[in-house]
Amino acid sequence: MANLYTVLSDRFLVNPSRIALKTPDNTWTYQQLHNLVGQMANWLDTLALAPGARVAVQVEKTPQALALYLATVRAGFVYLPLNTAYRESEIAYFLDNAKPAVFVCDTNHFVWAQPLSMQSGVAHTATLDASGQGSLMTAIDTCESDYSDANSRDDDLAAILYTSGTTGRSKGAMLTHSNLISNAQTLNDYWGWQSDDVLLHMLPIFHIHGLFVACHGALYAGAQMVWLPKLDVNAALKYLPSCTIMMGVPTYYVRLLAETAFDRELTPRMRLFVSGSAPLLIDTFQAFEQRLGQAILERYGMSETGMLTSNPYQTESEQRIGSTVGKPLPGVDVRVVDDNQNTCVADQVGHIQVKGPNVFVGYWEMPEKTREEFTADGWFKTGDLGRWGGKTAQGQSIPANYLSIVGRSKDLIISGGFNVYPKEIETIIDDMTGVLESAVIGLPHADFGEAVVAVVVAQPDVAIDTEQLQQQLKRTLANYKVPKEIHLVQALPRNAMGKVQKNLLREQFSR
Repeated sequence: MANLYTVLSDRFLVNPSRIALKTPDNTWTYQQLHNLVGQMANWLDTLALAPGARVAVQVEKTPQALALYLATVRAGFVYLPLNTAYRESEIAYFLDNAKPAVFVCDTNHFVWAQPLSMQSGVAHTATLDASGQGSLMTAIDTCESDYSDANSRDDDLAAILYTSGTTGRSKGAMLTHSNLISNAQTLNDYWGWQSDDVLLHMLPIFHIHGLFVACHGALYAGAQMVWLPKLDVNAALKYLPSCTIMMGVPTYYVRLLAETAFDRELTPRMRLFVSGSAPLLIDTFQAFEQRLGQAILERYGMSETGMLTSNPYQTESEQRIGSTVGKPLPGVDVRVVDDNQNTCVADQVGHIQVKGPNVFVGYWEMPEKTREEFTADGWFKTGDLGRWGGKTAQGQSIPANYLSIVGRSKDLIISGGFNVYPKEIETIIDDMTGVLESAVIGLPHADFGEAVVAVVVAQPDVAIDTEQLQQQLKRTLANYKVPKEIHLVQALPRNAMGKVQKNLLREQFSR
C-alpha cells in the first residue's frame, strides 16, 4: 500500500518547522501546509464520495490550491486539474467526460460553473479565488486538521491529466500513486535535491511540469518553494539570489535573458536551471550558458509518463548538449523504432516508445484508444519522433545514448509550454461564417517555442477579415490556443490521398 501523500509527508515532516512555501505576502511552514491538507481531506470525507471519485479543479495558483491537490490524493480520491485559461464550452467537455463528484472553480466563474455542474451531474461545487478565499475555505473552517491517510494501493488512481492526440477530443491520462511516486523518487535522486534547496516556482500547477515535477521534487526533499502565481520577471530577479533551483518553459529563459541584470552575479546559489514542456532553441541555450556560466538542463517527459530522459545533472564527466534531451532516467526504458518496429541504429529517426513504472495505465473511458497506444509487448507509443546520437545542427557530436526529439508524429503544437490540438481549432474556424476550410500549424517562435498559426481558405466570393476572425476565436478559446497569425490562401496543399500537407504550409509561412 502506498499513498503518494504519505510518501511525501514522511519526508517533509521530518522538519515540520521548515518553510514550505514563500509567497510575496506570506510564508507557510510544512506543519501549516500539512494541517491545511488535513482540513481539506476531512471536508472531502464529509461529502461521502464514492471510492475513486474525481475532484475537478480550475483555480488560480495559491498555497490553498496546492493543499487541495494534496488533500485529494491523501483522502484517496482522484485529482483532475484544469487549465485556468479554459472557457465555459471547454470546461463543459471535461465535466461531461470525467464526471467528477466535486468541481472547485474560481469565484468569478461560479455564475457559469454552477449551471454546468448541475447539467453534468456534479454533486458538489465550491469556489476558491486568487487570494485563497472562497466557499471551500468557509466549508473547511470547522474541520479538524488531524487525518488518517487513505490506504491507497499502488495501482489506485491519483490523478487524471487531459492531453491531446491527433483525433477526437482531449483524452484523460490516468496516473496512479505508484506512477507519481516512482518519478518523484527518481528525479529527487538524479537531480540531487536536498532539504536546503530553494525552488523558484513560477509554473502553473494544472500541468505536469509545475504540479508533479516541481512540487513533488520540493516536497519529497522537504525543500522550500518561492511560490509566485506566474512568470514575473521583476519578481524573479528579486528572488533568484536566494534560490538554488529554477524550472521553466523556454519562454521564461528568453524573458530573463532580455534583462541585463540577469547574470551569474545575481544567481550565486543557483545550482540547476531546468527547461521543459517545449523545445528550447539552441540560440537560447548558448546565450544562457555564455551569460550564466552554466548550461540549462533539458529533459523530456509527457503527461502520460512523467519524466523520461534528462541531460546529466553531474557535468564533471558528461555534457549537457543543447537540442538533446539526454539519457533515459534510471528505471525508464526508451527505444526508437522504425515503422516496422525494428530498432533504429544511431542517427536514424524513428518512433520513440517507452516503458517503466512511471508510465500511465491508460486513457479514461477509452479502452480501445489505450490498446492502440501500447505495443503488443507493452511499450507506450509517445507519438514523438527521435534519434539516438548523431550531430547537432552546429556539427557537435552527440553521444549514442543521448536522445534528440526531431518532431512529433502526433499533430500537436506546444506553445509556451502548453499543448495545442490543431484539430480543435480547425473545427471551430471551419464552422465560422465565410470559411471553407482551414489548417492550423505551429511555427518556430523565439519566445513561445512554437506559435499557433492558422491558414484559412474562404468560401467563393467571400472576403474574410482576419482580425475579426481572431477576435471571434479569442471569445471562444483559451488565449494560448488563439492563432497569433491568420493567413488567407486560395487552396490548401494536399497529397494524392487528399491529406493536407502541413509541412508545405510550415515551409511557406516560416520564411
